[in-house]
Amino acid sequence: MLTIQSYTFNPVQENTYVLYNEQGQCCIIDPGCYFAAEREELKTGIEKTGLTPILLLNTHCHLDHVFGNKFVHETWNLPLHIHPNEKQVLDFAPQSGQMWQLPFDNYNGPIVYLKEGEKIKLCDDELDVMFVPGHSPGSVAFYVKDAGFVISGDALFRQSIGRTDLPGSNYEVLIESIQTQLYTLADDTKVYSGHGPATTVGYEKRNNPFVKMN
Repeated sequence: MLTIQSYTFNPVQENTYVLYNEQGQCCIIDPGCYFAAEREELKTGIEKTGLTPILLLNTHCHLDHVFGNKFVHETWNLPLHIHPNEKQVLDFAPQSGQMWQLPFDNYNGPIVYLKEGEKIKLCDDELDVMFVPGHSPGSVAFYVKDAGFVISGDALFRQSIGRTDLPGSNYEVLIESIQTQLYTLADDTKVYSGHGPATTVGYEKRNNPFVKMN
């Protein structure tokens, strides 16, 4: 059974997630650690828990979700896993950083491309890759059925949805992704978003003003 540990990093208050199993293996999802103290917090938190990182995953590649990719790669020698449609977003991230006055060194290591419907193994546990574009062209969510939760990235928030005024984003596509992917999960599925507090699929179906399902 996977356990989830969350961190909130950088000026955009992005949620970074560490999923780990009983064997002490973990995957790092969307490392947003920007400042040196944040990078140290992530490293210390992993080491104090006795974990061994074996996977580096991005739900999508907007700058606030990729600040720490290079650090994680250099610290634990992990290749980056992203959807193919996110490569252009990753490449643009440093330029976006300059625009936001948040310069950073981008990841330039090996890339493993994720496929919709793929299962990522962490020993006996599995993460299902769900394709949820709209906020960005290659956004994915990671669903852990046995543990009853999904890492939604910036597709779905508590009573909100991801921005669709960014390059490569599309409001109609995002709504369809939420309705046909995330809202098909069980109502008690916990949703861990890229920003803000956790929620559940059922709560969002009833209360999300953007994508309410009666």
